[in-house]
Amino acid sequence: MRNMRHTNKLSDLARVQGSSVQAGAIHGGVHVHPAHRGKTADQVPRPRQLPGVTAHLVDRKADLARLDALRVQGHPGAPRLIVVSGQPGVGKTTLALGWLDTVAGLFPDGQLFVDLGGHGPRGPVAPEEVLAGFLRALGVADVLPGLADREAQWRTLTSSLRLAVLLDDALTPAEVRPLIPGSADCLLVVTSRRQLPGLVRHGAQSHQLDALAPEAALELLCRAGGGQRVARERRAARDVVERCGRLPLAVCLAAGYLAVRPWEWVASLAERLSDEGAVFEPPVDGECSLRRALDASRRRLPPRAAAVHRLLGLLPAAGLDVSAVAAAADGTLPEAEGALAELADASLVARLECGAYRAHDLVRAHARELALAEEPAWWRESVLDRFLGWCLAMATEADRVVTPSHCVARGLPHRPPVDPGFVGEEQAVRWLDRRRDVLMTAVREAAAAGRDRVCWQLVDALHPLFARLRPPGLWVEAHRIGLEAARRDGDAFGLVRMLTSGGAALRDAGRHRETAEWYGEAYALARQEGDRHQQAQALQGLGNSHLWLGEHAAATERLREALALREAIGDRRGAALSRVSLAEVAVAEHEYARAVVLLADARARLAEAGDAYDAARALALLGRATGLGGDRAAGERRLWEALDEFGTTGAVPWQARVWELLGEVAQHHGETAEAVPRYERSREHYAPVSARDAARLTERLRSL
Repeated sequence: MRNMRHTNKLSDLARVQGSSVQAGAIHGGVHVHPAHRGKTADQVPRPRQLPGVTAHLVDRKADLARLDALRVQGHPGAPRLIVVSGQPGVGKTTLALGWLDTVAGLFPDGQLFVDLGGHGPRGPVAPEEVLAGFLRALGVADVLPGLADREAQWRTLTSSLRLAVLLDDALTPAEVRPLIPGSADCLLVVTSRRQLPGLVRHGAQSHQLDALAPEAALELLCRAGGGQRVARERRAARDVVERCGRLPLAVCLAAGYLAVRPWEWVASLAERLSDEGAVFEPPVDGECSLRRALDASRRRLPPRAAAVHRLLGLLPAAGLDVSAVAAAADGTLPEAEGALAELADASLVARLECGAYRAHDLVRAHARELALAEEPAWWRESVLDRFLGWCLAMATEADRVVTPSHCVARGLPHRPPVDPGFVGEEQAVRWLDRRRDVLMTAVREAAAAGRDRVCWQLVDALHPLFARLRPPGLWVEAHRIGLEAARRDGDAFGLVRMLTSGGAALRDAGRHRETAEWYGEAYALARQEGDRHQQAQALQGLGNSHLWLGEHAAATERLREALALREAIGDRRGAALSRVSLAEVAVAEHEYARAVVLLADARARLAEAGDAYDAARALALLGRATGLGGDRAAGERRLWEALDEFGTTGAVPWQARVWELLGEVAQHHGETAEAVPRYERSREHYAPVSARDAARLTERLRSL
């Protein structure tokens, strides 16, 4: 018996691939199950974004039962919408997470989570940003710009899903309405300090969460760090939890204080809190007690941990890598890890499963107040500079790994305290993707703080994030910010880089006239500076813009100029890409023989340069030109080969494009019956990554 690997084509849409077993005889039926159209079942994103359930959910049985009852109520046909409200620190998020963990099996398509930041130090997160994150988590690569379009995408996508969504810390109903899913099989849970009555007309059910009962608060104090001392000093423990207002957050802070001081009596803590005044008797909405509780914890911190605590209030994200904290604190990795461990022991931060740390918004807001009150301006400025330097260094390394032809040497203002050590392109792109929100916040803050050079350099270093993942809103926004920063900086090289890479962002967004304007300005500047490499890049962009606008003569002229420049400076890869674009012009003018010659040469040069992605792209276009030029069999053979190459790299947009080209070749030869399923397959591939292209394929099918 032998084990072999084969690929057998049964039809255009059915191929059997994988290991096979050769045996003497097989008894029973043999069944071939077709793959899921578009993505296979194990490739369909099923996000699990809910943070881990804390061990500090105590005495909430009645609340959990109430949520169970609310889930089965509501209006028929509408998504289940539950608002959990209460004062800060009362445990709204902990309750919601604990309950959602018990009903997770009812929502097999995934769980989504976002902290809306209603009471955070930087204000609420815009609904369009939340929708972009949710859509990406569900596999949509082409997120449309604008709130209305994203809301429509979201409701369309969720109309057939069973999802559980948790929106934490909402401030107003307006933040929630665009995020309501489109299916009655979805569950939306919102936590807020307010009851949000404006959501009632959307079918919202409300549950008000109160402070813990006295015995439950004592149990929490014991479980979260007080230990046996709570039982031994029952009366003092009662004083502590009452001064905490029996709010879980404040009780956990007090427990954390006791946990790291096993020698201290509970009565001593109660007395200390009493000496500081009515520390845990909040006059308004719990704010006073929590601030005093945070003060009580932070004053017991070692100096380095206290400095890191204040520093967290100045950084742009709640969740941060240890490396980022070390860089911002101008310390070593072990020092940052030690300080964060101290903060975790004091319940001021939480350690995440990935190894990063997260600070509660109330903790960060309090830390920011302390930093502004206690630290000089120069220290606060240096924290921002070191953090931005860390972002730039890490992004530059990712750029070097993924797109070495794009990356340039930079005089980095600050280097990370540890080598990023990205193992290959996939890991580097994944790192950028997971931190895109932090990195974009860094871009915005760099511009706002007048760090113009770091700003445009960071946008430039994020090239792999934009070129590979193509987030349309962020891609354009980042380059508009970077372009203005480069103008203020007066750096001609940076200005040209922002114009050329920003032109690609605009072209991807379909703004071809504006694209041409950006590339035109880039060309004029590069020519003025005598930078022939940048001139060629701008000419290439201009040529592609004219091609998309249907201006073939202008496209040919610009692309030939780009080709000549690239050959003159020895840029073989760039010259090959210019040939690919010239071939696309030739196909548009039905000059298939000329296109075949150009693409065959480009394919060979790109493969020689080790550019597998663009080599596969050239092969696909070569197959198209060959098929349209008359040799259908050879053309389709090349297209099938390109499809296999893109399948290896996981390039879904180009898999969709190849299926479309296969349909185009079949239609060109009068085989409409074969073209239709190929176009349908293309549309299925496009659907999760490009709504615009999926709509285009729908129109193409209607026209047949």
